[in-house]
Amino acid sequence: MIGAACLALALASTPVVAGDHAPSVAATSVASASADAAAPSEAATAAIGTQPVSDAATTAAETADLQVFNRTVFTFRSNFLGIAPAQRARAAQERIDRLLDQSGPIEATVEAAPQGAIVRLNGVFGFVATPRDVDPDSDDSALDAGRQAVAALATVIAETREVRDLHSMLNATAYAIAASALFGAIVWCLRRARSALTTRLSIAASRHAERTRVQGIAIVQRDLARRLVGTLVAVLFWAILFVAAYEWLGFVLSSFPYTRVWGQELTAFLLGTLRDMLAATVHAVPGLAIALTIFVIARAVARGTSAYFRRVQSGRLEVGWLDADTARPTQQLVSILIWLFALVMAYPYLPGSNTDAFKGVSVLVGLMVSLGASSVVAQGASGLILMYTRTLRPGEFVRIGEHEGTVVELGTFATRIRTGLGQELTLPSAVVLGSVTTNYSRTVKGDGFVVDATVTIGYDTPWRQVHAMLIEAARSTPGVLEDPAPRVFQTDLSDFYVAYRLVCQAIPSEPRPRAEVISLLNARIQDVFNQYGVQIMSPHYLGDPPHAKVVPRERWHAAPAQDDSAA
Repeated sequence: MIGAACLALALASTPVVAGDHAPSVAATSVASASADAAAPSEAATAAIGTQPVSDAATTAAETADLQVFNRTVFTFRSNFLGIAPAQRARAAQERIDRLLDQSGPIEATVEAAPQGAIVRLNGVFGFVATPRDVDPDSDDSALDAGRQAVAALATVIAETREVRDLHSMLNATAYAIAASALFGAIVWCLRRARSALTTRLSIAASRHAERTRVQGIAIVQRDLARRLVGTLVAVLFWAILFVAAYEWLGFVLSSFPYTRVWGQELTAFLLGTLRDMLAATVHAVPGLAIALTIFVIARAVARGTSAYFRRVQSGRLEVGWLDADTARPTQQLVSILIWLFALVMAYPYLPGSNTDAFKGVSVLVGLMVSLGASSVVAQGASGLILMYTRTLRPGEFVRIGEHEGTVVELGTFATRIRTGLGQELTLPSAVVLGSVTTNYSRTVKGDGFVVDATVTIGYDTPWRQVHAMLIEAARSTPGVLEDPAPRVFQTDLSDFYVAYRLVCQAIPSEPRPRAEVISLLNARIQDVFNQYGVQIMSPHYLGDPPHAKVVPRERWHAAPAQDDSAA
């Protein structure tokens, strides 16, 4: 028990004059305790190892690092003989600092003991490493931890000797100055190279931007190309400068003993990061290969199905459940399903797919899509409804709400029509689906579209003559078909006039829009009515006329009308 008490006194002692070589009462006590600990008897060793469990097993809430000359030598994680880890670390540091201040060679050793491992410097007690001080995540024993502490102390001893060597410090200073000069030269060269590279690449980008034109319009503007080149060169410059500064700082810090551990940590961090990146890349290669294979197979399947649906759309292949109008939307749906299935299959093989960050981003993207893509989904569904119901087809002349024109493209999200005035309108699919659509091309015989004209003529003009003049005007209008023949309908018998409506079919092959054909038809109607002396006007009642506004029988078949009964 005497040896245990002496060892406890040595562990708890914190001399007031650390590093003072003059003998004192505290130093004498530590020396005597260390001497007792240097050659403990079996009884003392047994006493040390058989302390009460409640005292030896008590673990502090916090750990304490033993820092010597800016290096972590050992980490205390538990109480020992009633002494907390912080007190153990402080006492051990003061003892080691006092020994390092002495001249002459110093040797660190470790020896096994029932309580763990005892670390000594030149045979003098340093500290005890107990089994409860060992990192619980490692498989090391207390003796292994003591050996690691001895290796760290050997490095500390060498560095303290190096600090006292003037020649070594002068060499370190010279290396630091040379490294700083080299770093300055690298910065100067990088700035010159950045300026020259930016100038040359900007000129090349401007020339290339001038060549990339579509119908005389530059795809990429020269100013944008120059800014993009400048940004890329700047990013490359700062990346190289960061690496150079990082290496310079690590080298300078490693040149001096006290800051060497910081430089080593910087270098270890950079190398560890690069090693982790390389390892992650190597480990991700098999998964990426599988995911790439899945996407390649999906692309091949999608291309095969697209070729199949294109044959149906062009009429080269006839399928009972599919026609030319629904082949394109069906192709789009099948392609979407194929790629979604491929994405679901490849997802587990993507790097980082099992991490919480990747899952969180996936949930966030899904939430954003579900909240913000409602209008997109509605437009897509409306476009598919228009395609599958065959409401519109490209080339048909339609009226959608207030807009009238030829359907140029029927897409999933929008429909484009070209008006007779040369305007191209883009209508969202939901607007088209919710509007009244008039199709002028569905009621015609064969291809083409319907044109019509309405005139109001007084009751004193024979209706047969009006019919004949309207039909003659239609037949003489360029772009109007003779088969089916134009027809005239009397749509209204008003108080003062009769409303006549001429309906005919235009030729689709003629490069004239419907508005132009209607304009030509109206012009021909005026010419024909002027030719036969019939006024196109709507009379209104102001008073009783001197003669009744009737057509006598002998004028029923006025030119150009023909009497079918006489024939």
